[in-house]
Amino acid sequence: MEFDVIKVTNEIISFIRDYYEKNNLKGVVIGISGGKDSAVVAGLFTKALGSENVLGLWLPCHSREIDKLDAIEVANHFQFELKECDITEMYDDFVKEIRNKGIDDNFLIDSNINLKPRLRMSSLYYYAAMMSKIKNGGYLVAGTSNKSELLVGYFTKGGDSVSDIRVLSDLYVDEVIQIGDYIGVPEHICHKTPDDGLSGKSDEEKLGFYYSDVKKVFLEKETGVKDNSLSDQTREMILKANRRNQHKFFIPSYERNK
Repeated sequence: MEFDVIKVTNEIISFIRDYYEKNNLKGVVIGISGGKDSAVVAGLFTKALGSENVLGLWLPCHSREIDKLDAIEVANHFQFELKECDITEMYDDFVKEIRNKGIDDNFLIDSNINLKPRLRMSSLYYYAAMMSKIKNGGYLVAGTSNKSELLVGYFTKGGDSVSDIRVLSDLYVDEVIQIGDYIGVPEHICHKTPDDGLSGKSDEEKLGFYYSDVKKVFLEKETGVKDNSLSDQTREMILKANRRNQHKFFIPSYERNK
């Protein structure tokens, strides 16, 4: 089925407005990374709530200057306030404290990678609580993960997986790009190759498969129609990523026998 970008965009804007009106909320805090997902989320919220009710946060942690410039461009384009909160020193102090306990750096690689989004999420919620007091109205933290990332578990549990409202979680990467083009996200940002800004590799290079193939695999599951353009190896790699990350999707909770 062809993606109706106008219809879906209008539905998302209505979804935001309806939720805010129903719950008597005022504004939103969004982490602005300089990438397409946060740019599209920011654009949708400014259209839904007005730019005066959108606060963007640039949260550098050993980050690239080009990403900062792109974050500023997004804020200027959609005319919302962008604040900088540098968490580099906080991150460095935490890692230094762990290293001082004699832990080998080889054991800290994954922990360090995931610490950054967790510190960022804490910062976003700090600002949301602060803005709720300043503006005398509830501010939520908006999630920026898209469906392609979520399906293969490409997010940090307790980090970018945490939010109060999601507007991209049922949209594949190509659909996010179409909405970005439609609402006027600067082209070079909307079509920017997604990466973590750390490893020197794109997200797809790290994952070992394309986001376009993620969509194909899960459309196969929905429709029951096999896509012959997919290799069995790629299909299994994507499904394995989904299975391997099930612990990120569901939290097992003990319930007493009644």
